[in-house]
Amino acid sequence: MPSGAIRRRIILASVVGTTIEFYDFYVYAAAAVAVFPFLFFPHNDDPTVSLLASFATFGLAFAARPLGSVLFGHFGDRIGRKATLVASLLTMGIATFIIGLLPTYATAGIAAPALLALMRFGQGLGLGGEWSGAALLSTETAREGKRAWAAMWPQLGAPLGFIFANGLFLILTSTLGYSPGDTVGAFMAWGWRIPFLLSIVMVVVGLYARFSLEETPVFTKALA
Repeated sequence: MPSGAIRRRIILASVVGTTIEFYDFYVYAAAAVAVFPFLFFPHNDDPTVSLLASFATFGLAFAARPLGSVLFGHFGDRIGRKATLVASLLTMGIATFIIGLLPTYATAGIAAPALLALMRFGQGLGLGGEWSGAALLSTETAREGKRAWAAMWPQLGAPLGFIFANGLFLILTSTLGYSPGDTVGAFMAWGWRIPFLLSIVMVVVGLYARFSLEETPVFTKALA
């Protein structure tokens, strides 16, 4: 069984990974209300229609999450927990980073919301694989009688990601200025992209934590 130091490293990697994934997930949630209705769905005269269209793309991730769990769970049993956790982190991180680079409706027309929806679907796939995989990684390396305690740590990523994502949006809207419907201010012109682009930095941190891990004893035994 892994030593105490290895278990602590696994717990840290699990918390970091799920925090990054939920940060990406909630960054989109904030932008789905404050940004996307005005920049990606502005062709509707009724602002409520634009808001609902933005929420529809937000909801795509909830349809993709169980698919991500099935997909990454399947490959986790075939090629290993570590490899699939790296893949889920990259899926989420790349999708989030691309959102920060997307052209708006004024520039690309209908292609803009279509690409936004595709990236949101990718976020759902990544989170579905990450959350279940991180819990599996923690439980399969836990001390005997401590599996529930070990599985608790990845769940902390959800509130931590929520705090980081919304805290960053609060700082940006306060410093750059924001008012609903204003598409020419600094925040709406370029500031909203910062939380998405920062995702790539967090992914690098997460990958560093993941690559330092070893396969779980359960998977190693099954492979043998």
